[in-house]
Amino acid sequence: MDIPSEESVKKVIGHQFPGGEYLIAHWENFLLTECTGAQALPDGMAHPVALFHVPFLGANTSIGEMFELGQASSEFSIGIESYEWEFYKPLMEEELYQISGSILEVERIDNEDGLFDRIKFQFDIRQDRQDIARSTIIWHYNRGRYDRS
Repeated sequence: MDIPSEESVKKVIGHQFPGGEYLIAHWENFLLTECTGAQALPDGMAHPVALFHVPFLGANTSIGEMFELGQASSEFSIGIESYEWEFYKPLMEEELYQISGSILEVERIDNEDGLFDRIKFQFDIRQDRQDIARSTIIWHYNRGRYDRS
């Protein structure tokens, strides 16, 4: 397996996704709420779990592109460190949001478990120039495990 150089992976720091708009449809929110086993939120409020997919779609990117940018060797080489969601205002059904995203950090880690690149993505959701929510995602791009003996 060829391991990408640290320098080549770090070149994505500052990468901006194209950005765009997203509207959480009522039917979409209904299905998301149902699959969590929760009750519908009042007044057309969207379920927070929408932040698993709305940022990618609204920023006009995909999980596949995020794998490529980090030079993942396969879909099985990705590990999730964290998803952090910040809500400044509730997400609402049937309202249009502007979404931007970028890569904030890349750090190469070499420890007893192996070698991986830790990549931090940030997606901002805005409406009428006001911050609505932020999703910060950290994934590990595993480069291999090895025996140090």
